Amino acid sequence: MNDELVERIENNPKYHELVSKRNSLGIKLGIFVLVMFYAYILTIAFNKEILATKIGDGLTTIAFPIALAILVISFITTLIYVRKANGEFEDLTNDIKNDVKDLI
Repeated sequence: MNDELVERIENNPKYHELVSKRNSLGIKLGIFVLVMFYAYILTIAFNKEILATKIGDGLTTIAFPIALAILVISFITTLIYVRKANGEFEDLTNDIKNDVKDLI
């Protein structure tokens, strides 16, 4: 890759904005999902009785809907990131490309 192109991209304020926003969102969503998963695992490890509580007609426990909710929320956090990546992050990427297109 052209060193001048790399330098120009790295000096572009929009590039720094893109990296900052992307990393911030990724870290926030990642921490959120990890806290959810670990809270569930820690509950299993230290307080099984809560998750063993029967619901409905007694065929299932509360653990199943909670685990299902964790999976759904994880899917939703992925959708949030994808929407941001395809929207705001893509716009910033295109702006950066337009700023350096004379070197490409």
